[in-house]
Amino acid sequence: MGAEKVNRPVNVRRPEVMEQVARDLAHFQSPLVDCIREQGNELELPGARLFLAESFGFCDGVKRAIEIAYAACRLFKERRIWLIGEIIHNPDVNAKLDSLGLQHLPWRMNDPAYDELTAEDVVIMPAFGVPVELRKRLDAKGVTLVDSTCGNVIKVWQRVRTYAAAGVTSIIHGKARHEESMATASQSLGKDGNGNFLVVFNAAEARMVAEYMNGRGDKAAFMAHFSGGSCSAGFDPDVHLAEIGLANQTTMLKSETAEIQEMLRAAVVERDGDDGRFHMFDTICGATQDRQNALFALLEKPLDAMFIIGGYNSSNTTHLAHIAARKVPTFFVSTADCLLGPQRIRCYDLAQKKEVEQSLPLWFKQPERELQIGVTAGASCPANVIEEVICRIAELCGCADL
Repeated sequence: MGAEKVNRPVNVRRPEVMEQVARDLAHFQSPLVDCIREQGNELELPGARLFLAESFGFCDGVKRAIEIAYAACRLFKERRIWLIGEIIHNPDVNAKLDSLGLQHLPWRMNDPAYDELTAEDVVIMPAFGVPVELRKRLDAKGVTLVDSTCGNVIKVWQRVRTYAAAGVTSIIHGKARHEESMATASQSLGKDGNGNFLVVFNAAEARMVAEYMNGRGDKAAFMAHFSGGSCSAGFDPDVHLAEIGLANQTTMLKSETAEIQEMLRAAVVERDGDDGRFHMFDTICGATQDRQNALFALLEKPLDAMFIIGGYNSSNTTHLAHIAARKVPTFFVSTADCLLGPQRIRCYDLAQKKEVEQSLPLWFKQPERELQIGVTAGASCPANVIEEVICRIAELCGCADL
């Protein structure tokens, strides 16, 4: 039987294309944001002072993915160009790419849309990567592949493949239905497909795993809880939790990953007497850490409100909102249009997991002193959107022009 066909992704970041791409990406820049950075990340407004986090907005991996998508649209403009899902989780970026004629394939491996692909089609793999089986399906179709997978994601894949080769089960701290976690889970099966994984969303689920490892859990209840894609086919906790290795979706909350790490390590020590069968490798991406650390630093100021800007389906942005909401009134908005006026705002409710319309606090409408307002944005949020939100906040504070 012959070897499986493998399509090598093409390099689209060619000099003759990147000059045009640079002009395209100018849309996502902001002279105002650059100016605020130069002024120590502070902006004085009528009756308010705005503070930008030290680190926010586009990371290098996101910028690279967008460049690749734009370059593919320019290089192959005479062909059908498809993107699997979204290049990143930001509505402004995705709308701009759609305007170039980009078409979308669903994030479902068995979707009949893939049957219609031909060797003349171009398919862009998003920054989150794609599952192994989906990549094989694309290879079999002979399409022209363009790969924008983030380098930090690939590092996680390398780690879980190492676990699989050693017979170690990957415990993935992530969201089981998030594109990146699904891709990582597929990689954790290893080269021969015999590896195993279990996805834990938070410390509470990790605690269930730790308790089960030490004989304090019901197997049927355990398997029912982790059904629906949270574990590998044929997963048996009595067998596959014997030796475990932690990895994570790169955009998760770093402090929670650290808590899960210690919890599972302690469970192995309790069971075995040492931690020899527990493995750990820090796979939170540097940009995610930087943005979380910068937010923690900003929250040391006596803020009256915090605005988090980004796509509602962006994992790293949602974690920023969770961090801020623990300490200060927080408004998670996707665009400046969410600030409806001095009395109303449309924002994402973390508990209800949907956008809601609500009143702004009274002190925002009628400040008795200078308000202290914090602003940050997720790694997939462009500077132009951040500028628009800042301008809208300034307008509500009575500043006619920035």
